[in-house]
Amino acid sequence: MMTRAFCLSAAILLALAGCREETAADLPPPVAMTAEAVGHYCQMELLEHPGPKAQVHLTGLPDPLFFSQVRDAIAYQRMPEQSHMIAVIYVSDMGAAPGWENPGAENWIEATGAHYVLGAEVAGGMGAPELVPFSDPEAAKAFAARHGGEVRRLSDIADTDVLAPAEIGHSGAPSGDDDIDPGTDDSLTDRLRALTRDEES
Repeated sequence: MMTRAFCLSAAILLALAGCREETAADLPPPVAMTAEAVGHYCQMELLEHPGPKAQVHLTGLPDPLFFSQVRDAIAYQRMPEQSHMIAVIYVSDMGAAPGWENPGAENWIEATGAHYVLGAEVAGGMGAPELVPFSDPEAAKAFAARHGGEVRRLSDIADTDVLAPAEIGHSGAPSGDDDIDPGTDDSLTDRLRALTRDEES
C-alpha cells in the first residue's frame, strides 16, 4: 500500500514539474531593443534615454510593451486596470550593460529573477528614481555600495515604491569607477514638461 501511495505521489510531482517546465517554455522570448522601440507611456524612442529598460509581454498580443524605466513597468504590472494578462516581464541586466547611457539591446532577464537596487541616487530614463536590476546579486550589492540604496527581490518591493508620484529630474549619482555612470538629462525634463503642458491644453 505504501509503495502504491509513494508511486502515486511521485507521479503527481513529476506531472507538476512537467507543467512548470511547459509553462516556462511557452513564455514569449525577449525582443531585442531597436531604434523603433518606443516607451509605452511617453511614446519616445527608448534609445534616447539612459538607464535600464523593461518589456512587458501580454497574453494574446504579438509585440511587447516597452518601458523607458523599469519602475514604470512594475507599476504597470501592479495597476488593476489591465486589458490583457501579463505573460512575462523582462528587464535590462545592468551587470551586463555596456554602461548607464547604453543599457544594452539583448541583455534581458526575467523580472521575477532579478535583484533590484532600490533607492539609489540615480535617475532613470524618464528622470525619476529607478529600480536598477541585476542578474548577479553581488553586482547589485556593489552598485548599491557605490550609489546608495538597498538590494531587494521583486516580491519585496512595495507598491508604494513604484506607484507613488516621483519627482522628475531626480539627481544622478556621482561618477564612480564603474562603467555604469548614471546621470540626469535636463533636456529630457524640459521635453516632459512641454509634453505635460500639451496634454493639459
